[in-house]
Amino acid sequence: MFNIILFGPPGSGKGTQSEKLIAAYGLKHLSTGDLLRSEITRQTPLGLEAKSIMDRGQLVPDEVVVGMISSALEANPQAQGFLFDGFPRTVAQSEALDKLLNLKNTSIGVVLALQVTEEELVQRLLNRGLTSGRSDDTNESVIRARIKEYQDKTSVVADYYSQFDKVVNVKGEGSVEEIFAALCSEIDKRMS
Repeated sequence: MFNIILFGPPGSGKGTQSEKLIAAYGLKHLSTGDLLRSEITRQTPLGLEAKSIMDRGQLVPDEVVVGMISSALEANPQAQGFLFDGFPRTVAQSEALDKLLNLKNTSIGVVLALQVTEEELVQRLLNRGLTSGRSDDTNESVIRARIKEYQDKTSVVADYYSQFDKVVNVKGEGSVEEIFAALCSEIDKRMS
């Protein structure tokens, strides 16, 4: 089993690249954003709480996210590997994920960190907000709060995995195909 974390700030292209990587490597996609949006769409109590938190540009609490990930792993025992998209976002989540994967006799193979400038992120998210229906993509101050939240809290995840020599920085600007080729190159080095 080969597990990948695709890492980067909001708007860095994780969703776009995840689809391409899953198709290329036959991985099971684990997007906490998709799981949360599903809860929001169904207007579950968790979804309504998550929407309120996300609308303020904040992250959903660890225990909620870790519980969703555990359930998703248990629902896919025969998976060849997982691509974690938007998770983990904190050191505590990273440690919880490592413990969970260790119980399943596997681990993270590589953390691919997409590098994109803040101004590019803001423009991408505002453009996405025109069609996504996501209220957190339409307000520049909320977008900047999300980016700051990412920088303040989630960049430590890269530091955590760096101690295990698992982090690779990949330029997240350029064509979708150029970025995809760079990601594949890094994955192929570690899978062989």
